Amino acid sequence: MAHSKILVNWNTAALATANTAKDGTGTANYIFGPDILDSYVDRIVCRAAGTNVATVIRVFINNGGDNAVAANNVLFTEKTLAATTLDEAAAFADNNITLDLWLPRGYRLFVLLGTTVASGYYVTAVAGEYQYA
Repeated sequence: MAHSKILVNWNTAALATANTAKDGTGTANYIFGPDILDSYVDRIVCRAAGTNVATVIRVFINNGGDNAVAANNVLFTEKTLAATTLDEAAAFADNNITLDLWLPRGYRLFVLLGTTVASGYYVTAVAGEYQYA
């Protein structure tokens, strides 16, 4: 029976500054990329770091090339992030983005915000790299 090797992998980026490019160019934040094996990306978790205005988070798939070249990127999905107000008695709403996505080795995920926000967001990709024996 074949066994699989699973390497749990995640990366977190702190986002606060806007990038209004819809082609993945400009300042985009690296969030995940399988370096060794193909990978499965389950979801992206966005947690507000405090009080923020409403914005949108955009998720781009990059083919491993320079993200300054628009042809290397594709806008995969986006989600509206509602305005947040810091409150020490209540949790912020969850802002998970289900991706259910297989990425080949060398491909990368980048994220960016549509509007500059005051406190920012911590964005984490929940993924794993897989190899079948």
